[in-house]
Amino acid sequence: MLEGIKVVDFSNYLPGPYATMRLAELGAEIIKIEAPGGDPARSLDVQLEGTGIVFLANNHRKKSMTLNLKTIEGRDIAKKLIAEADAVLESFRPGVMRKLGLDYDSVAEMNPGLVYCSLTGYGNSGKQQHFGSHDLNYMALSGMLAQLKDSDGKPIHPSHTMADYIGGVAASERILAGLVSRGVNGKGSYHCIAITDVMTSMMGNHLVMNQAAGVTNGVDVLSGSIINYAIYETKDHRFIALAALEEKFWRNFCQAADKAEWMGYYNAKTTDEIYTEVEKLFQSKLFSEWISFSETVDCCMTPILEIDELAQFSYFKDRESIVDVNNIQHAKSFADREGASSTPPPLKGEHTEMIIKQVLGKELNLGLLREKGII
Repeated sequence: MLEGIKVVDFSNYLPGPYATMRLAELGAEIIKIEAPGGDPARSLDVQLEGTGIVFLANNHRKKSMTLNLKTIEGRDIAKKLIAEADAVLESFRPGVMRKLGLDYDSVAEMNPGLVYCSLTGYGNSGKQQHFGSHDLNYMALSGMLAQLKDSDGKPIHPSHTMADYIGGVAASERILAGLVSRGVNGKGSYHCIAITDVMTSMMGNHLVMNQAAGVTNGVDVLSGSIINYAIYETKDHRFIALAALEEKFWRNFCQAADKAEWMGYYNAKTTDEIYTEVEKLFQSKLFSEWISFSETVDCCMTPILEIDELAQFSYFKDRESIVDVNNIQHAKSFADREGASSTPPPLKGEHTEMIIKQVLGKELNLGLLREKGII
């Protein structure tokens, strides 16, 4: 879908790389610009065969070029790349690209059709714009983290960086919108994504519910307060999600469970006596038995899977949405796109020579460029 679209990616770590990987899976050519030392994610935390898993998980189907943007020569090469690009993504703090002479205003004149996206934590205005920030900050400020509490009301520390990923989705969406707009009016555009704003926009139900009823946990029936939309423990201490929100699905569940007498308790509260009966039913069968039940009865029931169970679970096997690329497991962004994850993450600077020759159109002494610290 995006074949022929070239994106120059100046981002590191997770949100930006995830955004461009989504574009890559749609066919775009992604040129990942890394400092000579590489994207810090390459050496971050846990590693697989010497490369950080955060890098491996978010950089499939890309080309890697090392380039020292602190040098004049490096910035000149970057400008030549941008001049031929359809889009740019960067995730530095506001003002950094301007200091380098690579901000939108500086490069738009040489490429009027360029779609340029800055992915930030707090945007490019306001007193917090220059502050450092990470996923937990966006979750906290947006009100999202306050929705994940234990029985004592204490926010639970997530083991998933949801805001980083959702911010990446928002960035790829905005780049696509910019490309569509360019197709209509022929003009490029600048976009600045604040991940905090993206996360806050997902609190729409909660904001209006708070305004209307003074509650802080959003739509009540979605918060675990009714028996037909809740999480249940099984006999072997695993968990099942029952989301029979519509009455027809609750009826299907009751009939299949041989509990027709429960049909009248649709939307009953988890504080009612019937809830204890439903709990006992779930605790009477094994996790595997409820999986079999969920695969034969149309009642919006699914097992709560652990990460090491995904690849072998029937849903993912049927859709071939989790694939092995050079011994690296990868979950496709678009499972309906064949070949979407056909190449593994690139080695650091793997495509530097090829890209420089393409851009500059002449032979260069790469050894000298490396000696001078340009690549």
